Amino acid sequence: MLQLDVITLFPEMIENAVSHGVLSQAIKGDILKVSAHTPREFATDRHRTVDDRPFGGGDGMIMLAETLEKTILKVKHKNSKVIYLSPQGPVLTATKAQALSREEHLVFICGRYGGIDQRIINHYVDEELSIGDYVLSGGELAALVTIDALARFIPGVLGHSESAEQDSFSQGLLEHPNFTRPRDYLGQQVPEVLLSGHHQLIGDWKKSVSALVTLKKRPDLFKVFLKEEKIRIQDSKRKNKQSPLLELKSFWSSLSSRDRESLGLADLKEEDFHE
Repeated sequence: MLQLDVITLFPEMIENAVSHGVLSQAIKGDILKVSAHTPREFATDRHRTVDDRPFGGGDGMIMLAETLEKTILKVKHKNSKVIYLSPQGPVLTATKAQALSREEHLVFICGRYGGIDQRIINHYVDEELSIGDYVLSGGELAALVTIDALARFIPGVLGHSESAEQDSFSQGLLEHPNFTRPRDYLGQQVPEVLLSGHHQLIGDWKKSVSALVTLKKRPDLFKVFLKEEKIRIQDSKRKNKQSPLLELKSFWSSLSSRDRESLGLADLKEEDFHE
């Protein structure tokens, strides 16, 4: 069972968030354990002070090193990985979330105000991690995003074993569009192939649609995917196979205008299929 300890000035933010949805079910099923700890526990003055003004001046208060260190030592052991949620760290990806899901124990430090004392980072933090190039009021939301993302890769957390594998980014592509009842809604119909019951055909079709969605919405990701597909074809020595871009263009051409509209791909054009 993966143990997650979150160090925060607002433990109720963490506790409330993980009490809902798949995280709640994972905790109840003893697949995951999430605990929140506050440095205020180790504050000795009557105001339970956990921050102070930065040396040299500047905006914001800095979380005190002593109370933060004691909180880290309370939860840390030899197999722990300590992560400081910070906009200065590398950005979280699906690959990183999957790697974190294989750890034994993660300790997340959530900064507040002006951040934490650099000496704590130097001495205790194994890595910094960001969820994007922007600044939040604290690290709690970043910790929760990371926890939710990594939990999806832990066996038993999701209802279906293939759910995480089919999510956006898991194979370098965005997820294909999904549909449920009724078949005809707002003048748009569910593509017939999804009603065929032919699982192999549906699987191949969904992958091709995922590639089209990625081409349309994230051309940067599509370029990486295309490069990897070319390498895969070369390694397989299938010299006569059509190039993946031309193959995808052929698939796009085979889609009816009705299906393109239902899939949100009506505005893709022939000129979009270029190297």
